[in-house]
Amino acid sequence: MKDEANVFRILGEPTRLRLAILLALKGETCVCKLAQALDEPDFKVSRHLGGLRVAGLVKARREGIWIYYRLSDTGAPFWKRLMGCLKDCFGDHPVTVGDLARLDRAGCGPDTAGRKCTQEKRRRT
Repeated sequence: MKDEANVFRILGEPTRLRLAILLALKGETCVCKLAQALDEPDFKVSRHLGGLRVAGLVKARREGIWIYYRLSDTGAPFWKRLMGCLKDCFGDHPVTVGDLARLDRAGCGPDTAGRKCTQEKRRRT
């Protein structure tokens, strides 16, 4: 029961919960898009993703200058049910709807022909 309690403790922080929900709904996503979705600085989102990674809840991979995160697949029934709950319980939450809309508008990563993050552009102007 300690492992399960630790998962709830980690997801008890709103930014980490929002990140887990986005990853449950959208799958693997680059950190710059996640930062734009949450309308938070990259460093803050990276710090929270690092906490999720240390706890074993997410995995990361690098592709060029981009780092992609996805939820871990532990195979445990508890984890699968929790991921289903994140999708079902929070998919239509107003905060999640806003996060998803910003994520869909995010413009960075290799799929944008190497363009810099729109968040970086916004910070410089």
